[in-house]
Amino acid sequence: MSIFREKTLGEITAWEAGWSPLGRPFMTVHLFLAGGVLVDTGLRHMRASILEALRTRSIHTVLLTHHHEDHSGNAAALQRETGAPVLAHPGTAEKMRRAFPILPYQHLIWGRSEPAAVTPCEEPVDAGSLSFVPVHTPGHSRDHTAYLVPERGWLFAGDLYLADRVKYFRADERIADEITSLRKVLALDFEALLCAHNPRPHRGKARIAAKLRFLENVFGEVGRLRDRGLGERAVLRKLGLGEVRSVQWMTGGNVSARNIVRSALRDLETSSP
Repeated sequence: MSIFREKTLGEITAWEAGWSPLGRPFMTVHLFLAGGVLVDTGLRHMRASILEALRTRSIHTVLLTHHHEDHSGNAAALQRETGAPVLAHPGTAEKMRRAFPILPYQHLIWGRSEPAAVTPCEEPVDAGSLSFVPVHTPGHSRDHTAYLVPERGWLFAGDLYLADRVKYFRADERIADEITSLRKVLALDFEALLCAHNPRPHRGKARIAAKLRFLENVFGEVGRLRDRGLGERAVLRKLGLGEVRSVQWMTGGNVSARNIVRSALRDLETSSP
């Protein structure tokens, strides 16, 4: 089953895309177009629908929030189709130079990203009356970058937000870095939170603040429970972070609630947000 919907969010056009071999997609992802700038490119499994929808649109620049395959899956194809340069954080550019490895569930749900010539970008990107200001926001991934459009109060946030209370982390996520990144964007001036999986066009800063409170509380409580001598499983139970068993099983544990606790325990040993 596939999902492909076009949405109008004021001056922004968004497309929501998702694919599953059976039943509803596990997760959909949004790509956004504003002022001729496309933010993220969606999953490879939905390439035909995405290219068809964008074929009549004027795109002069493509920005990637990070290298994950549901965001970068059509970067190379859109580059060939439109001739538009693809810009991103230097870490994203390095990842996209070759076909980076992904796990079986990622192949199944999203498909593998093709290598693409991505230009490293850490300076504002001009788009007529709009400017897209990159804000490095590691945590979900090392290269994760949000884009602030100060003229409109928009924040294209990639996977920085997702929800007020997240249910699971990937194994490589860093909670301390994510807390620091949430604090960084909370100091910015924006209203619309253009999250790739859960757009919040209004009161976006309140949503970022809610997630920050949640992660800070989790981090602090993990530290207190660790100091009482509790291990990983006991901490997970005390926090009430129940596993979504279907997700844990499908991803072979690469995505789980336990990874939130593991990330906090790991970061408590090395850093403090």
